[in-house]
Amino acid sequence: MSLYGVLRSGVSGMNAQSNKLGTVAENIQNANTTGYKRASTEFSSLILQSGEGNYNSGSVTSKIRYAISYDGPVTYTTSASDLAISGNGFFVVSDPKGSPYLTRAGNFVVDGNSGNLVNAAGFTLMGYSLANGEDVAPTLNSLNDMVPVNISSLSMQARPSTAGTFVGNLPFNDPVNVPPAPNKLSSLTTFDNVGNSVKLDIVMTKTAGSTWNVDVRHGATSLGNLDLDFDINGQLTTTPPVLTVNIPGGQAFDLNMAGMTQLAGDYNVTGEANGTAPSAVKGAEFASDGKVYAVYEDGERVPVYWVPLATVASPDNLVPRAGNVYEASTSSGSYMVGFPETGGYGSITVGALEGSNVDIGTELTAMIEAQTSYTANSKVFQTGSELLDVLMSLKR
Repeated sequence: MSLYGVLRSGVSGMNAQSNKLGTVAENIQNANTTGYKRASTEFSSLILQSGEGNYNSGSVTSKIRYAISYDGPVTYTTSASDLAISGNGFFVVSDPKGSPYLTRAGNFVVDGNSGNLVNAAGFTLMGYSLANGEDVAPTLNSLNDMVPVNISSLSMQARPSTAGTFVGNLPFNDPVNVPPAPNKLSSLTTFDNVGNSVKLDIVMTKTAGSTWNVDVRHGATSLGNLDLDFDINGQLTTTPPVLTVNIPGGQAFDLNMAGMTQLAGDYNVTGEANGTAPSAVKGAEFASDGKVYAVYEDGERVPVYWVPLATVASPDNLVPRAGNVYEASTSSGSYMVGFPETGGYGSITVGALEGSNVDIGTELTAMIEAQTSYTANSKVFQTGSELLDVLMSLKR
């Protein structure tokens, strides 16, 4: 047996156990770090070829592994911007230079300078903008095309009216229009492009036994009219029963009158219109499917961002980086992106955080094991060194 092999084995063993102590120390330090995933040291023997009657001592190699795919415990908080992922997936975040990463650390707050949502490590939450509507699709294999989720950009807004409904009963027994015409009058409040209220008067005039004329007016100006025809059972036959008018200073407005009847009863109608007056944002809400809603003072909730989740084929082979983030490697596979609660992706729990998956008891046990093995390997090295000294003294 080579004494140099003994020395090599002792040094190799100490280095391996030193790596294990390093991962144990890191795990204990981050036992309370949001979304932290435990690191561990795995050993593999390195056997050297030995001749008959002569053993050539080998060594041991170590490899660091991460339990990234193992969930940590979820703890509820009092912050509405704290987010935890239940199930598969990671948040997509970016560093100050715009480089994308993955993380499970969802302790986001609004940054006072930029208005972006950033976590405790300073990474910005990324998502898709819904400024052009909710018909967005993620880029399935890339972290590009996302924008920072910025709450401060959700400023005051007004929504012009584009559609409304007007339903109810027109009295069958009313006489046909004769001077003076027995008109029925109702009104709807709508909004123009800048949020001004525009009152629309709806004048109903019976022009035949089973026909009523609907005239939509703004002041003394008629914006459009439509005849509603009814069958012998008092049911509407006009198709489509929609009158389109242009709101002054606003948009084309579709007034849908489906469901109107002409029965032997009183004039009884209801109506509504979309659109809002100018209203300021009072906050934001997150949904379990990843959508972010702007909440306005008038109670309106408008979807403004959609936060996706990303993953890889082998999460445990992601490469950890500073700040509790990860990036893909050749071993992990490339990025895959989708929305929460679809295609095997997890859901988002609002007002909660995923804790570290480190167990302190397990780490203390591993520390004792590493310490014992390190001491034993040091004894091997010390003994080999002493024997080598004896061998060298023989020459003298």
